[in-house]
Amino acid sequence: MKGYKNKSYMLVNVFSEEIKTFTPDVFTDYRGELWTTWKKEWKLVTCLYGELYFVVVDNRKDSMTYLEWDCAILNDKNRKLVLIPPGFGNSFCVLSDYSIFMYKWSYKGKYPDVKDQFTLKWNDPKIGINWPIDNPILQSRDK
Repeated sequence: MKGYKNKSYMLVNVFSEEIKTFTPDVFTDYRGELWTTWKKEWKLVTCLYGELYFVVVDNRKDSMTYLEWDCAILNDKNRKLVLIPPGFGNSFCVLSDYSIFMYKWSYKGKYPDVKDQFTLKWNDPKIGINWPIDNPILQSRDK
């Protein structure tokens, strides 16, 4: 691209795009999901329909904000997007009866495998996230 003296942009390859539907008949009313992310991926997430309580945690041990978290309400009304850099965990809780969650996923190098993931427990007291529910429905691997 001509005309750019400073590179304030980044070109990335999107290797995966997922759209997932969450409904009461599958997960009842709420679903709490474990922190899972890869150490080298970027994710761009949004909620296409319904409402999610979306949380991001810094898991970079050398960071001044290590284990600090932030949250956002993602829904089809506010149309917010969250860009999650490598080393950050993310999780969400479905707040509506029906929700459609979408993310685009990009990474450098080979496909990140399970060995490249890290996980943090959804209610880890060191992090202290204020979830909007007390007793989420979890997958067996998230308990």
